[in-house]
This record gives sequence, structure tokens and C-alpha cells, in this order.
Amino acid sequence: MSFFEELKRRNVFRVAIGYIITAWLLLQVVDLVLENINAPDWVIQVFMLALAVGFPLAVFFAWAFEMTPEGLKRESEVDRAQSITRETGQKLNYTIIGVLVVALGYFVWDSRKEESEPIPPTAGLEVDAGLVEERDQTSPETAAKSIAVLPFVNMSSDAEQEYFSDGISVEILNSLAMVKELIVAGRTSSFAFKGQNQDLRQIGEALGVEHILEGSVRKAGTTVRITAQLIQVNDGFHLWSGTYDRELKNVFAIQDEIATAILEQLKKALIGFEPETAVAASARTDSEVYNLYLLARQRIYERKRLSIESAVELLDKAIAKDPNYAPAYAQRGIAALLLSRRNYGDTPLNEAGIQGMLYLEKAVELDPNQAEAWAGIGLHHANRPAGHLEGIEALEKALSINPNLIDASNWLQVIYSESGDNTKALTILEDMVERDPLYPPGYGNLIGAYNLIGQQEKSWALLERIKPFLPGDPQLLQSEARTWISLGEVAKALPMLESALLQQPSDAVLRNILGSALLQTGQFEQVVERGNPWHKAFALSVLNRREEAMIIASDLASTGLVGIMIYQLYAADEYQKLIEFIESRWADLAEYESEYPDDGDGYGSMLNIARAYAQTGNEASFNDAMARVRAAHDRAIEQNIADPFFWADEARYYVMAGDRDKAMDLLEQAIDKGMFFSVKFTSVWREMEVIAGDPRFEDAQARSLERANIERVKLGLEPMTI
Repeated sequence: MSFFEELKRRNVFRVAIGYIITAWLLLQVVDLVLENINAPDWVIQVFMLALAVGFPLAVFFAWAFEMTPEGLKRESEVDRAQSITRETGQKLNYTIIGVLVVALGYFVWDSRKEESEPIPPTAGLEVDAGLVEERDQTSPETAAKSIAVLPFVNMSSDAEQEYFSDGISVEILNSLAMVKELIVAGRTSSFAFKGQNQDLRQIGEALGVEHILEGSVRKAGTTVRITAQLIQVNDGFHLWSGTYDRELKNVFAIQDEIATAILEQLKKALIGFEPETAVAASARTDSEVYNLYLLARQRIYERKRLSIESAVELLDKAIAKDPNYAPAYAQRGIAALLLSRRNYGDTPLNEAGIQGMLYLEKAVELDPNQAEAWAGIGLHHANRPAGHLEGIEALEKALSINPNLIDASNWLQVIYSESGDNTKALTILEDMVERDPLYPPGYGNLIGAYNLIGQQEKSWALLERIKPFLPGDPQLLQSEARTWISLGEVAKALPMLESALLQQPSDAVLRNILGSALLQTGQFEQVVERGNPWHKAFALSVLNRREEAMIIASDLASTGLVGIMIYQLYAADEYQKLIEFIESRWADLAEYESEYPDDGDGYGSMLNIARAYAQTGNEASFNDAMARVRAAHDRAIEQNIADPFFWADEARYYVMAGDRDKAMDLLEQAIDKGMFFSVKFTSVWREMEVIAGDPRFEDAQARSLERANIERVKLGLEPMTI
């Protein structure tokens, strides 16, 4: 008899198989018991070691001993003729079959339990500890603490459930963002992948995160199934998943329950500490109000006038149904501010501010920790240059509550930018893009900041980074166009602007950029037809239609936008009227400067004011205005401003300061950096008349016109003469 046949005769194989199956079943049972009693990990490890040691012992006893009617005997002591190993083998077969049935039953029960077992409202989801511990790189000590929450997919036939699935995603994202130890990708970037079937590695690379949470929602009759899974980006490894089957009585209560449970488990898995229980927004109102709020918030996110106006109607209904729901007041206040002339509507700035603050202050009264309300208050002050300090305070408070509130970061950088602190603004913008790389105001303003300091190579790098994820996006086209314009390539920029405007015809920023590009290339009639009020007034003055320009300037001044009025009076040599306009509104230049510190209505306008004082013989006020310009320009120079129009303003300053050589150097520098006009410099900047006869000035003027005509020819336009 061969050795193999002898192993079979002595039932060694049967004992080995039976031992393995029984050991696996015992391990499952013991693991379940130890988990419920919160036993330390070493207990199960000792048990596994004992089972492993027992296996060779069981095989050895099967080989060396035999069960006989008289009991257990050494195999060598048993007469082969009296051996009952065949009968013992049959008994072992029945035993193995029985154990297999039990093991299979346990396996099916455990699988169904993981897939569909409802959890009580107070219970969290159980993370598969084995999966987490199996890979060292996912432990709290070594894992990258970053995550993106993708919008949960609506798998039901009911389109209304879109708000439920989106709501789950947003609530989880906002709650996670409040955890200081965790980097959370912003909502805009995460939702940019909604409806797309992109590889998670690509998404993780685009968003700069190591983990992704995704899920789905399916409604069928009176039930809803919600699934969620946590995925490691670098290898697609599923760290955890959970499925919930519930009766669909109150979808928003279900959302709160699941969002809270997932939040707690995510914090444990990624950070390694027991978090406080999260409270979702819907817990503070009923489902109908919360539904209105979700719809309104989503429409405000769209940043379009009609959608914001629709949001206002929804929020008014929500507030009427629940006058104590703070989030609705916060969004209502923000909507009012966004509908101002400075943003997406046509409400006068002062009126929008008064209306918005009524709702925002009510939101803070109801909930002092309502982050979006504080952000809205910051936006109000950002719209008021005189309130910049208050705006910074409010926005920093908002970010202390929710560091991932990307709109608050954007409005904060706007304040710093308009206050002349471009370095601080740049730092905030770079942090914003790291948190929310596909957020249009973030990457758009960062590209603008890079262009301002002559770092277009960084602009191109950022554009290349996000292009694959936003093909044909109008905001991306706008940013690329701005970069070309900063390099003097207006002809390349204009088709991009036109393409973007076809998608967003009411976008005020796009129209502003388009107006500037059309002015540079001498398309004044186009500006009058298509430009924003500021550019339209400027074009009308160039076309000697000053009465029409003054009507527009007066209208803008009535809303608080005074820069075009100052310019129109300056360009018309109406210096006494300009001084009367200033002195009738502000006690002195310090008061004016505090209200308008930005370049648009501050230092370019301050030069115009200085010119007026010089021409009317008010030396003291002239010196005061010039000193303020000098201080502002020195701050800008410290920040390496490369914008050619800034250096043209520097040339203007030195003309008025009496240093003509310095002025000419700076004017030539501005042209070298890409500045050009298709009109006479003296018609735009009146003080340059004193150097108009200088050969260097005439050469600069000729170079400017030549550059403009190069771009005109590229656009298929006839060259201009002046």
C-alpha cells in the first residue's frame, strides 16, 4: 500500500478537512463574541495561534492513533483485520457535511446581515476592522487625512430624490469640513464629477485627496435603499461600505441619521478618535421646510440671476413656514447681496446691503454659530470698502466655524485684494485652490493674481491641471482669455470670451473683460452696444458723446460707483465740478480713501482728483492726494505688480510730480509689458499733454498704436490712425 493510500485509510485527510472547517466556524463565533464584549485584539490573536498550533497535532493524532470499540489506541497496536477505520471515515464524512452546512448557513446569514440589516437611529456603521488593519497605509498614523465626498447617485425613477441624494453628500461634506485634522475637498470640485463615470484615481488626482466617499440612493414605493462606500484612491481599495433599507416616511430624517452615522465612522477610520455626534441642518426643522431650503441652496450655487431669484422665492416660503430656521435666513441674506449690481443682479448696492443684513442678522440671532450667516455679513462689508475691517472679522469668524466654507475664503481674499494686500489675497487663493481646485472664483482669481504679478507660467500650469476636468467650461475660457490679455494677445482672447458669453450671456465679469479687450483694439461702437456701463461711458467719451457718457456716470454714482463720474469730469477738463463732486460727499480725502481704497475707484481716481486740485491751484489738497497715491503705489510695487496699466499710472504720477524723465521711463516700461491703446494717450490721460512733444513720448504712442493694429489685423479689422 502506498503512503498516499495509507493516509486515506487512516482518515488523515478527513481529519484535516474537518479541522479546518471547524476552526473557521469557531473563529467566526469567537470573533463575534469578543467584539460584543469589547475584548482586546490580543485575545483573538491568541485564539488564532492556538488553532494554528492545533492543526499539525490533529493530523499527527489521526496518523498515529485509531478509534476502536475499546477506545483510542496507537495504530501500531491495532490488528488490521479488526480495524474499523472505514466506519470511522463514514462517521467523519457525516460530521464534515454537518459542519459545512452550519458554516454555509453562518456565511449566508453574515452576508445578508452586512447588506441589509437596519441600524437603530443612534447606532453608527461598523467599519470592517480587518480591512482597515490589513493595510498598514490606511492606519490613522500613516493615512493621508484627506477626503472628497462625491454627490450620491440618484438611482430611483423619482427625479425629486435628486435633492435627497445631493443633500446627503453636502451634509456629510460640511460636517467633515469642521474637523480640523481632516482636509476635505470643496463642494464645487466634488460636484464637478456629478453624472460622470471617471476613474477614481483621476478624481483623486484632480481634487488632491487620498480617500473618496461615494454612494447611491434608490427609492422604490415606500422604501429607500442607501449605500455608501469609502475608497482609497491610490489603489481603489474599499475600506468600508454600508447599505441601509428603510421605510420612506421622512427622507430628511433618514438623511440626518445616515449622515451622522457615516460621519462618526469616517472620523474614526481616518483620524482615530471618537467624534462628537453631528447634528444635520434638517434636525432643526420639518422636511417640507428643509426641502425648500435644499432647492434654494442648490440654485444659489448656480450663481445665475434667474436661479438666485428663484431661490429667493423658495426661501421666503421656507421662512414663512418656519420663522426660526436660521439656515434659511442666512441663504436669504446672501441671495439679496448676490442680486446687487456689483454681483449678479441690478439692485442698488446700498439697498441690497440693507435688505441682506436684515436676514443675516436674524440668522445670527437664531444661531450664533451659523457660519454661512457670518460669511454673508462679510460679503456685505466686502461690497462696502469702508467696511473692510468689519468684513475681515466676520469672514474669519465664519471660517473658524467651518474652515471649508469656500465662499467665505473667496470674499475674504476680495477684501484683501481691494485693500491693496495682494500678497495676503494670493495666499488665501492658493489655499482655496488646494481645497477646492475646480471652484471657478478660486482658480479664476488665482490666475488673475498670477497674471498681475507677471507669473503667467503659473497661470498656464493651473489651467493645464484643471482643463481635463472642465472641457469647454465658460469660466475656464474666461481665465485663459485673461491670461492671453495680460500678455497683450487680445486677438487670441476675444474668441474665447465670445464662446464663454454664448454659454453665460449675463455674466457681468465676462462682459467686463470683453469690454476692456474691445476698448484696447479700438472697437468703440461694439463697446457702446455690448459693454458694461463703465466701459460704455468710457467709449462714449472717446467718441465725443459726452452727454450720453455723463448720464451713465450719474446713474452709476447714485448707486455708489463713483469712479466713472470722477473720470468723466477729469477727461472733460471739468476740474472745478470734479472738486465740488468730491467735497460734497466726503469731508476730506482720508474719508474718500477709506471708502474707495481699490485701484478702480481709489488710486486711478485719486490721480484724477490730484490733477483737478493742481489745475484749480489747491496745492495743499494736491500734495495730500499725491502722497496717498505714492503710499498706495509703493505698497503695490513691494508686491511685484507687473500689470502694465499700473505702470502707466506710475508714469502719470511722475508727470504730475514734475519728473518727466522718470515718467517717460515708466511709460516705455508699461508698453514693454504689453500696454497698448488705439487712441491718443493725451485723450485718456490729460496730464500727459505736458510731455506730448517729447520724441520718446511720440515713439511710445506710435508703438502703442502699432501693437493695437497688430491685434486688429489678427481680428480681420482695418488698421487705425489717430
